[in-house]
Amino acid sequence: MKKLYSNLPTILINSDSGHLGVIGCGNYAFSNIAYYIYKNYGSVIRGAMDVDINKAASLYENYGLSYYTESADKIIHDPGIDLIYVASNHASHAEYAIQALQAGKSVHIEKPHVVREDQLQRLCAAMAENKGRVNLGFNRPHSRIGLAIKKYLDAEAGPTMFNWFIAGHEISPEHWYFKDEEGGRVLGNLCHWTDFVLQLIAPKDRYPLTITPTRGKKSDCDIAVTYMFGDESIAAITFSAKGHTFEGVRERFAAHRGNVLISMDDFKDLTVEVIEKKHKLSPFFRDHGHERNIIRSYEMVRPRSGVAPDNCSLEYVWETGNLFLKTRESLETNQKIVIHSGWNGS
Repeated sequence: MKKLYSNLPTILINSDSGHLGVIGCGNYAFSNIAYYIYKNYGSVIRGAMDVDINKAASLYENYGLSYYTESADKIIHDPGIDLIYVASNHASHAEYAIQALQAGKSVHIEKPHVVREDQLQRLCAAMAENKGRVNLGFNRPHSRIGLAIKKYLDAEAGPTMFNWFIAGHEISPEHWYFKDEEGGRVLGNLCHWTDFVLQLIAPKDRYPLTITPTRGKKSDCDIAVTYMFGDESIAAITFSAKGHTFEGVRERFAAHRGNVLISMDDFKDLTVEVIEKKHKLSPFFRDHGHERNIIRSYEMVRPRSGVAPDNCSLEYVWETGNLFLKTRESLETNQKIVIHSGWNGS
C-alpha cells in the first residue's frame, strides 16, 4: 500500500468492470476488504474513494479497479455499483451508509455503524424506507471459534456467565480515535465485544438490560463494564490499554451455561467442557472472522449458491448500536444505566 505517489496512476478510459464500491481506503480496506473480495471473486471492485487520493489510487492500482476518486458521491451514485463497503473514519460510517441506501445500494458498514443516537435513528429509518440490504462489520461472531461458542451455548438452557478480558494496544492521546466526533475507544474498539455478548443472548432474554461501569479518570481506557440481562445472564468486559502487546489485541473469554464450560484464548484455542467430555478447536491461524463476514456481505447481494444469507435486521442494527452508545454514556457519566426494552418498531 503506497503512502504517497509522485505521479498518480492514470485511469484507463476503456476500463469499465466490477460492481462493488469501497469508501475509505485505509489499511483495513486494503488488506482485508479488497484482499478477501479479490481472493474469492476476482476483479469485482469497480471504484474506490478516499479523502486521501493516494490511498484510493493505491487500491485502484493493486486490485485492478475501473477508477478511483476523492468524491463519495461518485461511488454512491454510480449506476454500475450495487454494493458499497464503508470503511472510512468512524463518524462518517452512518452518513455514507444512509446516502448509499437512499441511492438504492446495499451496504457493508464497518464498525461502529454509528457514533451518535441521531445517526442510529436515521440509519434505521433509511433501512426501513429503502430496499438495500445491510451487513455490519462485527466479524468475531462469524469466525470458526465464534460460531462454535454460540453452538455450544445455544444447546444449553438457563442464564449464562460471560467474562471477556481484552488487552488492547496503547494509542497516543492525539490519535483520531479520541476526537469527540469519532466516539473514542468504547465505540471504536469495545463495540466488538458488546456486540458479541449481545448476540449470545436470545432476543427474548435481553431486557431489561442493566449496564454498570467501573472506571478511573479515563472513560474509555482501562475500564470494566458489567451487564445484567433480563434472564439474569451476567457479562463482564474488561478492557486494558496499558502498553503494547507483541501480537496486537489479546483476548480471553470464559463462559458457563448449564453443563457447558468454555474457555478461549485469542481466537486460536477453544476448549469446551460438557460434563466429562472435552472438545478442542485450534485453527492453524488465528481467525477473527474477517473473511467470512466480508464474503457474507457480497453473498447477500450476489449469492453463488443461489441462497443469500440473511441481511442484518432493523432490530439487530438498533439493539447493538444502542448497547454500545449506552455503554459509552454509562462510562462517561460513571452511572448505572438500564435499557428497558429493545427495538419497538418505531
